[in-house]
Amino acid sequence: MALARRNPFPRSSRLERFPRAFGAITIALAALAFAPGCVRRTIEITSEPTGAMVWLNDEQLGRTPVQTDFKFYGTYDVRLSLEGYEPLTTSAEAVAPFYEYPGPDLLVAPLPLHNRIAWHFDLKPTQESTDKAGAERAIVERARALRMTIPAAAAKPGEAPAPDASPAPTSPAAEPVITPGAPATTGAAPK
Repeated sequence: MALARRNPFPRSSRLERFPRAFGAITIALAALAFAPGCVRRTIEITSEPTGAMVWLNDEQLGRTPVQTDFKFYGTYDVRLSLEGYEPLTTSAEAVAPFYEYPGPDLLVAPLPLHNRIAWHFDLKPTQESTDKAGAERAIVERARALRMTIPAAAAKPGEAPAPDASPAPTSPAAEPVITPGAPATTGAAPK
């Protein structure tokens, strides 16, 4: 009679394998749940030209390019200023990606993700920095307008206005006529 050989690796039924697989999956999920992962949120602000001072919600961050971490999505007040350029005050939106909404956020919480929001701003040069002659004319015109209003405003009630220290007005023919883009001429008719 022949002896039957015994199989060293017996087949197990599916019911016997289920508890082992379930235990392995449970341990893997628990390890993921307690893994040190989180979403890092960063706002990066750049400008053209670089070097502008940046304020985010009235907190000074530094000069562009600059980046900072943030906790909440939503609308932020942004202010940029640079000498020779118009100051820029605006708002910018930090929009949450789909995996930050309730539900999916539980699935990706253990993963080390980095959400980077980039904002770029173009600054416009001031008129003084681009058109020196035009800026000079504007300053002279503002000074003339102020000269006319200051003596009347400086007089106290019951007192006579102070004599004007400015030179006596000249005739319109002697006043220079300033035309943008043209050389300065006098208003006198050519002879």
